[in-house]
Amino acid sequence: MTMKTIWDKSSLPRFEALEGDVKTDVLIIGGGMAGILCAYMLECEGVDYILIEKDRICRGVTANTTAKITSQHGLIYGKLIREFGAEAARMYYEANESAIGRFHALCSDIDCNFEKKDAYVYSLNRLGKLEKELRALEVIGANADYVKSIPLPMKTVGAIRFENQAQFDPLKFICGIAPRLNIFEQTKAIAHDGRSVICNRARITAQKIICATHFPFINKHGLYFAKMYQHRSYVLALEGAQDVEGMYIDESKHGLSFRNYNGTLLLGGGSHRTGKKGGNWNVLSDFAKSHYPNAREICRFATQDCMTLDGIPYIGQYSKSTPDFYVATGFNKWGMTSSMVASELLCDMVLGRKNRYSALFSPSRTMLRTQLAVNLFETTVNLITPTRPRCPHLGCALKWNREEHTWDCPCHGSRFDEKGELLNGPATGRLKRK
Repeated sequence: MTMKTIWDKSSLPRFEALEGDVKTDVLIIGGGMAGILCAYMLECEGVDYILIEKDRICRGVTANTTAKITSQHGLIYGKLIREFGAEAARMYYEANESAIGRFHALCSDIDCNFEKKDAYVYSLNRLGKLEKELRALEVIGANADYVKSIPLPMKTVGAIRFENQAQFDPLKFICGIAPRLNIFEQTKAIAHDGRSVICNRARITAQKIICATHFPFINKHGLYFAKMYQHRSYVLALEGAQDVEGMYIDESKHGLSFRNYNGTLLLGGGSHRTGKKGGNWNVLSDFAKSHYPNAREICRFATQDCMTLDGIPYIGQYSKSTPDFYVATGFNKWGMTSSMVASELLCDMVLGRKNRYSALFSPSRTMLRTQLAVNLFETTVNLITPTRPRCPHLGCALKWNREEHTWDCPCHGSRFDEKGELLNGPATGRLKRK
């Protein structure tokens, strides 16, 4: 089966490359969902801005999302209360609910298969975990409840339901908002020099810069290579499977996700840290054969997500030493609502307005989390592994991904095809094979 996304990329608008030196008030680097929404917000405010994309807009991670618009991010709220307190957990919920509301408003005038759907986190055998999360949700006043029975083809102990969430076609949505934005494609940011960004055919001088490149590409500020890792997950699109009447994820990190689109079932799972072994599409194929024997696979695709140390995205000033340089990254598999949260927060910061969520999402918050030790261990092990090829990012030993026929970096998640061409950052160039 050919590896391709369910979303139609052919209708995405095209933009010219930037030629020659220019000046602008705000430069946005990265043309995925987060960058496009930042541009849209600045356009609405009448701000002078430029967005650059090294290839084509929304043909990377955004093109491979399952496009759930939800504040239901797994069993996160109990964890947030334990680590940050009830007020921080409440603010995280409110920020994402606000993002859902903004999508509702925008999508009312865009033909993008927008549908209101309830979102569920289910458990196969851990009712106690659901009950603990329900208590946390009651504390923060979230609109959620417990349901004992859900229409999935395996036995569960129930699920937590978030009402009035949504799903859509992300590329149709982009087609609705991008054409009137000031975008340049085939314009690669190569280096950052103070208020200037050097590109392949231009130098852009900007008063403020937003980095929305999925994984930040500048290593000397922010320590993002230490405080994030990348995670791969897989999707099968099945025709004739089942209408599950909502959006579902397992509370287990190795579980499955479900949602429908245009008569197909999007079955997700098989996830693993990039560069490590995982279930890949095999887990999904086995499940489909067992539970949907009459279904037909029409396509399969995979995506990559940046995972933070504490489960909260990094949105705000790139680092303490870089004023007027901002970042949006680490969306922890929830890129749609997180992109909207980022666009609203960064628009306020660029315009000098206060935003009540800025401290919660600050990239400069503490790094003293258990995950930091795991990330540093993976980096150390793969730096001293005496094998070739090596990742051009920081020199880690690459691992061969048999399922996708790629070279993957277990340290920071860069990926390369069989010929050495770059597929995913933070590396910025192709693989040099000796």
